[in-house]
Amino acid sequence: MVVRPAFRAHIPRVTPLHWWCLGLISLLVLGAGLGLRHPWSPDEPRYVLIAREMLSTGQWLIPHRAGELYPDKPPLYFWLVALAQLVTGSPKAFLLPSLLAGLGTQALVADLARRLYGARIGLLAGMALLITTQFTLQAKSAQIDMTVTFFITLGVYGLLRHALLGPARRWWYTGFIAMGLGIMTKGVGFLPLLMLPAWALLHWRRPAGPWRPHPLKAKELAGGLGLLVLTLSLWVVPMVIYTTWLHPDPALAAYRDNILFKQTGQRYADSWAHVQPAWYFIVDVLPWAWLPWTLTLPWVAPSLWRRIRRADARVWLPMSMLGLMLLFFSMSPGKRGVYMTPTAPLLILILAPLLPGLLRAAWPNRLCWWLAMTGGAVLGLVGLLGAAGLPSLTRLAAEEGLSPWAWWGVTGALTLGLALFIRPRQGLMLYTPWILLCWLGWSLVGYPQMDTTRSAASLMREVVAVTGARSTLALSTNNESAMLEARQPVVTAGIHAGSDEEFERFSGWIRQAPTSRFMLVDYHELDDHPCVDPTRSHRLTHGGDDWALIPATALETCPASSYGVSVIPAPPLAMTPP
Repeated sequence: MVVRPAFRAHIPRVTPLHWWCLGLISLLVLGAGLGLRHPWSPDEPRYVLIAREMLSTGQWLIPHRAGELYPDKPPLYFWLVALAQLVTGSPKAFLLPSLLAGLGTQALVADLARRLYGARIGLLAGMALLITTQFTLQAKSAQIDMTVTFFITLGVYGLLRHALLGPARRWWYTGFIAMGLGIMTKGVGFLPLLMLPAWALLHWRRPAGPWRPHPLKAKELAGGLGLLVLTLSLWVVPMVIYTTWLHPDPALAAYRDNILFKQTGQRYADSWAHVQPAWYFIVDVLPWAWLPWTLTLPWVAPSLWRRIRRADARVWLPMSMLGLMLLFFSMSPGKRGVYMTPTAPLLILILAPLLPGLLRAAWPNRLCWWLAMTGGAVLGLVGLLGAAGLPSLTRLAAEEGLSPWAWWGVTGALTLGLALFIRPRQGLMLYTPWILLCWLGWSLVGYPQMDTTRSAASLMREVVAVTGARSTLALSTNNESAMLEARQPVVTAGIHAGSDEEFERFSGWIRQAPTSRFMLVDYHELDDHPCVDPTRSHRLTHGGDDWALIPATALETCPASSYGVSVIPAPPLAMTPP
């Protein structure tokens, strides 16, 4: 089926009130739950811990985690998280950078679509991005990917303003500055440059017309690349000077080489983590990440093909970037679903001129209607059975420490109520409020319920109740959530210490002050250390996992190492107040 062009009469005249409504809805959905939860594993506690160490140590140039150098990511995102906590005075402001990045990304997409296609399509594009699954998920997560997506989208915005609506040299250079900041965030901020091959090809092959790109001039390109390098050098140059000449320490030199080389080219070409097959993104990620728009792709393909044949640069440039991005990430052996977050704004820019037609197309709407109905029915049925006390659901709720039955039941009832008034031919009009209600429920009800199992806050409250606030606790460096939520000073054996070495160093440290020092380990680790007396240890249960709080009296027959440990003082901005 070919999507028919929509008539302007079917879309109301856009007024400033419509834009204000879009902004308020977006702020409500993306900002809901701010301050209602702690950082959740696996990534969030690590990033917040790094930001907190910047605040407590004053070392902003080089990130540290648990007192050790952290070379895996550049520092810009950690600066933003630290500043959010510093400005607000709240350690729970860690979600603020992602929220602002999400709102900024949406504003850029809506404004660019408005300039390219008109106010109606711009408004639809802003709402379309808000209901795109991965975009909203990442905008509500304290991960780096939403922030780098904002800088990548700003780079795309700047380049397209110059290419399609220019000349606009200020936006052109702004785009390159944004790319430099993107590289300082995660390293892939240069991705908007992937539009340049199609840009040059379209200008060379396409005859003069309304959407022929502005000439790609070597002088402007050189100036833009110079600004990108200059922006990046604001951090790289001081870091290199600090690690090479001011503090010529082997550990700092290893950090410099790691962040500049191993975490860039080597991690891409010979990744040692998250290894996945080449088809991983297409098969396992994009089908859910692009929902609901993956359901519409078979019907929009003919219209997109016609625009491609007409060499419409408004579609060619973002589509070429999306395709090359997908190829770029698929060629690396290391893959994570979050890598596809920057594709969501590009997808909406590509689909933007077809959005009015999609509101009228029969089968895409029917599929979206059934998707919302199925999701709502499943949630409602499970909520009803859970409230009725179905044993399997009761056991699952007890293990996970939550009771979502009322929340899910209300969501199912609201879905059914909406479906009574919205026909399948208007499925997108049902899917939109349904998915926004799901996000609101997850944020306002799910956050507080899931927080007890997803963070270590309640576990650390139990620990301090047993040990006392003046005691000191030994923690594995990998237990970042517990380290972040600790309400007492902690020590660590270091990220590079093996399990046996770590245990022996902790044992030796505890024996130096047996009445005020303890060790917290996964209870199953005691199988590897039969010397521990379990009858003298405290067994704590948290989120379905068991932990062993070990005093000195339980370690009397265990081997001990005299090698020291690293002390991490109690934080000035504790996640869980005493």
